[in-house]
Amino acid sequence: MANFLFWIVMLPLAVVVIVFSGANPDPVELNLWPFPFTISLPLAIVVLASVALGFVWGGLIAWIAGGRNRTRARSEARRARSAEQEAAALRKKSERLESASKTSAGGAQAAA
Repeated sequence: MANFLFWIVMLPLAVVVIVFSGANPDPVELNLWPFPFTISLPLAIVVLASVALGFVWGGLIAWIAGGRNRTRARSEARRARSAEQEAAALRKKSERLESASKTSAGGAQAAA
């Protein structure tokens, strides 16, 4: 569902950005304040570069924000593996004790 919603939002947005950038090939002056540089670039490049930079920046922020959840997930996975190993060890111990009790019960019945 989330993947479907992603495409419903991103596809029209991508079309709008591409159409806008293709319809505006005129050069614009980009002043790189506080540096004394001015660059003349086509508006399409400025728009596409701005969108790409925003996409990367947003992804970085989302990755940083999800760090606590990733750490918790790794910790819970370790706990689950440990609990599974402990359960398997207890099952083996229980099986050994049951077989030992059956053997000793069978020997006691034969002696009686």
